[in-house]
Amino acid sequence: MSQHEIIVEVKNVTRKYGSRTAVDRLDFIIRKGEFFGLLGPNGAGKTSLLKMLFGALRPNSGQILVLGLDAQRQSREVKKRIGVVTQEDWLDPDLSVIENLLIYARYFGIDENKAYPRARELLRFLQMEDRTDDIVESLSGGMKRRVSIARALIHTPQVLILDEPTTGLDPQARIWLWSRLEELKSEGLTILLTTHYMDEAERLCDRVAIMDRGEMKCIGHPAELISLYVGSEVLEFRCRPVEQDYLLMRVKDKYDFQSFPGHVRLFAKAGSEVKNALSILSAEDMRIRRANLEDVFIRITGYGLDDAT
Repeated sequence: MSQHEIIVEVKNVTRKYGSRTAVDRLDFIIRKGEFFGLLGPNGAGKTSLLKMLFGALRPNSGQILVLGLDAQRQSREVKKRIGVVTQEDWLDPDLSVIENLLIYARYFGIDENKAYPRARELLRFLQMEDRTDDIVESLSGGMKRRVSIARALIHTPQVLILDEPTTGLDPQARIWLWSRLEELKSEGLTILLTTHYMDEAERLCDRVAIMDRGEMKCIGHPAELISLYVGSEVLEFRCRPVEQDYLLMRVKDKYDFQSFPGHVRLFAKAGSEVKNALSILSAEDMRIRRANLEDVFIRITGYGLDDAT
């Protein structure tokens, strides 16, 4: 495979549930070795899209190709070549860690004399050598997530699909998992990640696509999207609602901004713009920070992730 070979191709894909459109005419590609992120709140259509990628859900229209194979008509062949970590762990709680991996390896026709050293290798990679014989039910949520990732990698897939892999993990566990995913990427594995954590996507992904209500709003490198839609810095401040209209009147013709009740984000293309805005405004709780992907999401959708339903 060449470095620029297309691994995943989504062509004008739509999926509906009754009258509700969960995925609306999506088009994008993922190339070999790329770490690609699908960003958006719950209900954006991310999980529905993933289910269509590995053949668990049919699109109403359009086509998905994975490694050149039709994800619907050739779903069995696709599943042999991809690893999937869903939001639910689907592990057998009554079996040990190693037994879960070995049994899953059988689905791919891997002999135990090959599966066992592969399983041990993955458990070392995920720092679980000392938990090999532990019963899965006794593990924490973070440890179960590690086992789910090991299971998804047991057959050495060409593509790894991760659906919200760090949801429910504490900050330390999230950062640790990021380092493992970065190492997998450095080895050439193509990774597709869904997340609603913008910092996660900004750190891990080569490219991201922001989804909202089934539509793809934008796609590109995180830094490029931030520069295009927001700028370099954000001046964020809180104020009393009675003051907000007055303060916005002073800046609305000079700066891009997003306002919420008692809360304003002012976007600056350069640091000098922030300094100028500071000289104009006088509000409580003002702070300057680096622009991020959450700001991009707010600019595009008009609301914050915490407000999304």
